[in-house]
Amino acid sequence: MDENEWLADRFEEHRVHLRAVAYRMLGSLTEADDAVQDTWLRLSRAGASEVGNLGGWLTTIVARVCLNMLRSRHTRREESLGVHLPDPVISPEGMLQPDEEALLADSVGLALLVVLDALSPAERLAFVLHDMFELPFEEIAPMVGRSPAAARQLASRARRRVKGAGIPAPDPDLARQRDVVDAFFLAARGGDFDALVALLHPDVVLRSDFGSRRPAASVVTRGAAAVARQALMAALPAAHLRPALVNGAAGVVVTVGGRPFAVMGFTVTEGKIVEIDAIADPERVQRVAAAVLSDE
Repeated sequence: MDENEWLADRFEEHRVHLRAVAYRMLGSLTEADDAVQDTWLRLSRAGASEVGNLGGWLTTIVARVCLNMLRSRHTRREESLGVHLPDPVISPEGMLQPDEEALLADSVGLALLVVLDALSPAERLAFVLHDMFELPFEEIAPMVGRSPAAARQLASRARRRVKGAGIPAPDPDLARQRDVVDAFFLAARGGDFDALVALLHPDVVLRSDFGSRRPAASVVTRGAAAVARQALMAALPAAHLRPALVNGAAGVVVTVGGRPFAVMGFTVTEGKIVEIDAIADPERVQRVAAAVLSDE
């Protein structure tokens, strides 16, 4: 085995971990893959002959790459284009694959990623690396050009934002989640407003992301009555609902005429739907839901 093959094998040992770091940092599966690939290119150029802790070195590199990507994104102010939901991890119902489990460890749901998107790039890096991957602030500080004390403050501010968001914890029973989601679509297709309201938490939140081509339609709807009315208007008799796991929770991939239409993730707590995250950008749905659509 030559040096390049040895280096590639060592990198592959860390790929799943690096992708998990990048996904939490960026909330985009495509960008996370790009960041991991950039990290490999940097390793292949630099070599590992003088690297004592390759895993730590790679984590630092992928974090720096992600930080630069976040800063570029922040400069473009993509958030001005309306509601933007992070990429969900979508898989067929059943056991998650090992790489999917790594992406979703620490209960990384869409609600958490939405909160992380609202942080500054430096706050997000400090929180992700310290609170999720237990890196010491002495290692985080140089990445953000701050002292360890200042890096600690960044993570503390981010932690307060995350806790203040009151992210609901989904029911641990997936079968119970699925029953509630199935009842939601049954009521929507049947035009049963009262049944929909009964399934929704009074303070339910619906986030709708129609993509950059329809920013005006990308909005947040709050309250059981408002979300129920939206569900009744959006019910499509010709739609086919494919059950799926959306970030480990019950959800669906929607197709119309065999074509991708939407992905919907649900947070069900104590038998009530407290959050719905809907991505209705067909091109994006095709990309993120490929594992479910492949056998459509």
